[in-house]
Amino acid sequence: MSITSDIKPFVWYELPEEYQHLCVVRAFVKWILVSGLKEGYLFRKIRANDRLAEENEPMTSEQFLEMFWNNLLDVGVDFVPYGTHSFRRGWSQEFTHLTIVKYLISWNDNPHVDRDDFFNMNCAPTTACPTCNRTCHCA
Repeated sequence: MSITSDIKPFVWYELPEEYQHLCVVRAFVKWILVSGLKEGYLFRKIRANDRLAEENEPMTSEQFLEMFWNNLLDVGVDFVPYGTHSFRRGWSQEFTHLTIVKYLISWNDNPHVDRDDFFNMNCAPTTACPTCNRTCHCA
């Protein structure tokens, strides 16, 4: 049995136009179009001159960290406090897509919202009563 077998997927929704800069769906589609990838690793190793590796070789955590730091510098944020730990909610020596997804699940996630609706902006918010723990869309 895999230690990641209990990780359930998140459902992503295209955000409205005014939130396009935060939209995972739009970013994913743009990456697929720009990269020209049709199979294999989604985030491949980057070669000289910012070219994707032609062979199906994954990006290393070190390369990801360097690129992440460069992105922070581009937007004027001090990169020193940030490492790959910034993308986790725990500790692991494994750097795989399943590990990354596992750390998207937090102790403070709202158990009263269906997992499929975590990123659904069209879903009405629910408020849990602190006494009885019941929820209602009209609260």
